[in-house]
Amino acid sequence: MQFANRLAPLQTNVFADMDRAKGRARAAGKTIVDLSLGSSDLPTPVHVLDAIATAVHDPITHGYNLFESTRAFRQAAARWYTQKFGIAVDPETEVLPLIGSQEGTAHLPLAILNPGDFALLTDPCYPSHAGGIHLANGQIYSMPLLAEKDFLPVFSDIPTAVIAQARLMVLSYPHNPTAATATPDFFAEAVAFCQKHDLVLVHDFPYADHCFNGKPAPSVLQADRDKTCSIEFFSFSKAYNMGGFRIAYAIGNPELILALRQVKATVDFNQYQGILRGAIAALNGPQDCVRATVNTFKNRRDAMVNALNHYGWAVPSPDATMYLWARLPEEFNDSIDFCVRLVEATGVALAPGRGFGKSGEGYVRFALVQSPEILEQAAQHIVEFMNRKNKFSV
Repeated sequence: MQFANRLAPLQTNVFADMDRAKGRARAAGKTIVDLSLGSSDLPTPVHVLDAIATAVHDPITHGYNLFESTRAFRQAAARWYTQKFGIAVDPETEVLPLIGSQEGTAHLPLAILNPGDFALLTDPCYPSHAGGIHLANGQIYSMPLLAEKDFLPVFSDIPTAVIAQARLMVLSYPHNPTAATATPDFFAEAVAFCQKHDLVLVHDFPYADHCFNGKPAPSVLQADRDKTCSIEFFSFSKAYNMGGFRIAYAIGNPELILALRQVKATVDFNQYQGILRGAIAALNGPQDCVRATVNTFKNRRDAMVNALNHYGWAVPSPDATMYLWARLPEEFNDSIDFCVRLVEATGVALAPGRGFGKSGEGYVRFALVQSPEILEQAAQHIVEFMNRKNKFSV
């Protein structure tokens, strides 16, 4: 049996390798403390669940849910965005519901790229950003994110020949996995670069609310107020702990919204209407649940950073997201091998940096999806594991 060549780059997945390693550790009797996946362990707000539960008994919600049926959701998303960022949004032409942001980042390249066109991606990046390019038979130019550059890409380093063939740039700040943040000035530079070179600017924005320093994360559309070239993806998975409900939306340039809608219409309809009602309740309802979620992850960040530092591993404290991005000591030069051995020896699972791109090698990502007490215990187990290997001294 023969399969399409586009599947070739999708066959290796470091997270599948980690899943197998967790399975082996579990079979050996280890209790798994899974810090490898950014899936929130916090509950969905009650008022959101109540809206979904009520909808279940309404037969109107039981049928197909086409674009016109999503108007109330699109209106709520547009209002939320305008209130938060001060930019008017047309819910008819500038908003599109998505089955998770990952759907948007994976499907949009099908509407933008012809075979052989370049997409400019950060390295490291969230895996679906690269997956969508592969499905569109595009080429990837990786923009390295380095600590000495605050994990921001340097646009002037992109070769002229690549820019000539490029059609798309994907950014995501606050950033997964590095937890880096970006300033309005950076987004202004990114927009100007994309306008100059006729590029679509995609901004994946799931951590819009997950900022710990009192400064809101900027939207790329604040730098592109006329929506000349930009589209932004928002998710309910993080702020409202709705990852399993797979609900998100895109806001941006109306031509891009229409193009993504055309691809989406070929693949699916929309979510169950009851989930959209829950999402409306989330956007229109009290936002103290969001503040509580952010404070929870801030407390977990502090607990884990303090514990790791206490045991001798100096890890920076990020201003945003639900992750720590930690550089491994030089003796550990293979992040995948480190994470596989760690989970098999201790039951603590981390995400290897190489799973997010070549520039992620030498790092591991902690997802802060456990209580502070469990995180502190995990920190002790990790450093004890490193000491047993005689690779790390405290």
